[in-house]
Amino acid sequence: MIDITRALKTASTTGDVRFGLAETRKSVKKGEARMVVIASNCTEKDLVPSQSSAKVLMFRGTNVELGSACGKPFPISALAIVNPGESNILSA
Repeated sequence: MIDITRALKTASTTGDVRFGLAETRKSVKKGEARMVVIASNCTEKDLVPSQSSAKVLMFRGTNVELGSACGKPFPISALAIVNPGESNILSA
């Protein structure tokens, strides 16, 4: 079992992560997103179409907690992981 919070922090510092609904949508549409993480209180749960190869991870915390987990001082409703860097998040 991996520590999701630690894996998110590592991915956001060592990899390529796109933050926010608009950036997440763009990354999924372009086929760049390898994983999409959605906060529990995000109103848009259907960010990833069924034909996409991106994994979807429902984050148990709120958008404020997701932002904090990524080391950001602002709420994040959704994010797209394009490159996980040194993180093992894709095995979640």
